[in-house]
Amino acid sequence: MSFLSEALWVLLLGSLLGLELIGKVPPTLHTPLMSGANAISGITVLAALTLIIKAGNDGNTPLLALGSVSLGFALFNVVGGFLVTDRMLAMFSRKPARKENR
Repeated sequence: MSFLSEALWVLLLGSLLGLELIGKVPPTLHTPLMSGANAISGITVLAALTLIIKAGNDGNTPLLALGSVSLGFALFNVVGGFLVTDRMLAMFSRKPARKENR
């Protein structure tokens, strides 16, 4: 098997496993799970960058396209995860006391 077909198999199996695992998580744990997913997506960003650099040096256009798409998805996940985490943390912050005019 070529590297591209191996990479596609890993992507397919990882996607199916992720879908199965995330589907079993209760809704109350989705936000903390998103924070953990940020770390995993950070690793995915580094792997995609490595793939893009390797494909660019080898002149392999399909791998370059696959690396670019995976980088886009990973960055989308990281940014979305940080926005959700920020919103969650804002819910727990103390609100400033209102000044009432008498």
